[in-house]
Amino acid sequence: MFLQGVDLHVHPGEIVSLLGRNGVGRSTTVRAVMGLVRSTGSVVFDGAEINGKRTYEIALRGLGYVPESRDIFPSLTVEQNLILGQQRGKQSQWSMDDMYDIFPRLKERRHTLAGVMSGGEQQMLTLCRSLIGDPKLIMIDEPTEGLAPQIVEQVAQYLDTLRQRGIAVLLVEQKLAIALDISQRLYVMGRGTIVFEGTPDDLREAQQIRRDWLEV
Repeated sequence: MFLQGVDLHVHPGEIVSLLGRNGVGRSTTVRAVMGLVRSTGSVVFDGAEINGKRTYEIALRGLGYVPESRDIFPSLTVEQNLILGQQRGKQSQWSMDDMYDIFPRLKERRHTLAGVMSGGEQQMLTLCRSLIGDPKLIMIDEPTEGLAPQIVEQVAQYLDTLRQRGIAVLLVEQKLAIALDISQRLYVMGRGTIVFEGTPDDLREAQQIRRDWLEV
């Protein structure tokens, strides 16, 4: 998807959702911010220009990314995956015990190979592996896709925990109800550009926007 005129911002301690139908450019947007696809324009993170930087350089500045594909290391255990998420020489505000407190199921499975776990368990692991690297902003692409309602609720609690700890969250989500419930602000994308920005209440009232750009 070709992006044009995409302008958005996320503040510390804020959950911002990026909504839209499949193929409108939501995933491309976060991949561009992360340096995974080339882009023109400006991407400013924590006061510094990061557009054109390599992905590992962007990550070291404190930007975390959880792709829709999850990308766990299947031949490593849960605990080994989490260890790989830690940054060497950096004191994180998040410990291994924090990860297990957020998702107790991971503690039960900490010596299990990640490749044999369920999709919901792998999603928990991916979220925690990114978090234990101590990001200031975490971008999460479709974290609830295909998950059971109970796991979706745990993911929502995870996101609220991040917000309470002052982390900025950019959430790519297709489920409108979830986004309205947990977000402080929302953007709607259509055809590679931003077509709406506002609060959950604003979007609830914007019936034409929902019909034109969100509803099937």
